[in-house]
Amino acid sequence: MSPSYTLRDSSLLPTKCYVNGAWVDAASGRRFAVENPSTMKEIATCPEFDAADTETAIAHASTAFKAFRDTAPRTRARLLRRWSDLMLENIDDLAYIITIENGKPLADARTEVAYAASFFEWFSEEAARIYGDTITASNRSCRIITLKEPVGVCGLIAPWNFPAAMITRKVGPALAAGCSVVVKAPAEAPFSALALAELAHRAGIPKGVVNIITAAENTVAVGKILTTHPTIKKVSFTGSTPVGKLLMNQASSTIKKLSFELGGNAPFIVFDDADLQVAIRGVIACKFRISGQTCVCANRILVHRSVYDDFLRLLVDEVKKFVVGDGLSETTTHGPLIHGRAVQKVDEHVKDAVAKGARLAHGGHRLPELGPNFFDLTVLADMTPEMRICQEETFGPVAAIFPFDTEEEAIQLANNTEVGLAGYFFSKDVSRCWRVAEALEVGMVGVNTGAISDPAAPFGGVKESGFGREGSKYGVDEYVTTKMVMMGI
Repeated sequence: MSPSYTLRDSSLLPTKCYVNGAWVDAASGRRFAVENPSTMKEIATCPEFDAADTETAIAHASTAFKAFRDTAPRTRARLLRRWSDLMLENIDDLAYIITIENGKPLADARTEVAYAASFFEWFSEEAARIYGDTITASNRSCRIITLKEPVGVCGLIAPWNFPAAMITRKVGPALAAGCSVVVKAPAEAPFSALALAELAHRAGIPKGVVNIITAAENTVAVGKILTTHPTIKKVSFTGSTPVGKLLMNQASSTIKKLSFELGGNAPFIVFDDADLQVAIRGVIACKFRISGQTCVCANRILVHRSVYDDFLRLLVDEVKKFVVGDGLSETTTHGPLIHGRAVQKVDEHVKDAVAKGARLAHGGHRLPELGPNFFDLTVLADMTPEMRICQEETFGPVAAIFPFDTEEEAIQLANNTEVGLAGYFFSKDVSRCWRVAEALEVGMVGVNTGAISDPAAPFGGVKESGFGREGSKYGVDEYVTTKMVMMGI
């Protein structure tokens, strides 16, 4: 594909919300514009839903839930599998939509579409495997069984960095369990969500089971309805820790079931016995993917002093090979940041580090000749703990390298943060692999790999990175309740 590519199927770029099986505008008629972060050109506009519009969507989801909860698991499985197949059949168009609204290169966008479809496939297989238990009662005249029941209508709030995959990772288990959903699409990148809605319609998902809504200026009001409305029984949110705290506080008013995947500050440790080539591939994969805009990307790269210089040299040599530009260009390896605020934060983090003694090994500046949202891939050396990057998530293309001398020091540095989503380390020592994997205060650990996302893997964090798990066999548990039945005989 090239910048001249046009959608093969224009119906995959709807500009209305999807509620109760129909395409609808906001009752007010208000709309907001969505821009391509690479070109700053308007893609199209979307409805500006408000609280009342959201309540209407919730009401339809509630009606649909009453019937959908009783559908046969195999029926739900076939619906999800058909939805997955339709995504793969339209992978080029879906990738194009991701690239123009998110900025990531087409190759990354295609990878995301396949990854997103894999969640529907995975949970289609889990739908028929939601098991209860039989338990021996203390009173021998009684018998105990447990039933797994769908929690109810779910409010799902998705981020912009993976505008397709973060939705399918939530919707897949919800539908597998028999729930209905109201999905708040990200204002920065809503069209992937709306394209998924179109494919849900084609897949035969019953009306009202999947509802996709959009809002920009009214995002806070819509979020408040989703977290406080008594009909919503479960909220899943992926985003920043401060917003997660706000939503959690709001949800306490009705005691909802929650799963939050929040901010990260991932350590990436390279021990003295690591295979440096493997470690370099790992750090490239998890630091610079979509220009560092992932919650699990390496934020603090801790390298043993004995291999520090070699690692830094190899990393800079690799980074120099990359091409920053418009994601639609065939030569681009890394696209823009999502908006000007993201660029400003990255710029501030780099300047703060340099001012406090960091050495700029590569990059370190904006790329205004490409557009206002571009920042060069950056490598900072000789980092120290008092720099902002050490305690704040950069969410941009900055590899910050910290030296360390001992395993104990590396673990202490890695755990010195209030969040704990992902962590990575590289070592050939099997004993060390077990020690460090258990010592890291994170929800997910990559050992000798920088890629940890898989539909079969439970995804989630500890500390202020949230709670609950997405994906894997544990993902369905977030959308069911356990009912105990005590039966006298």
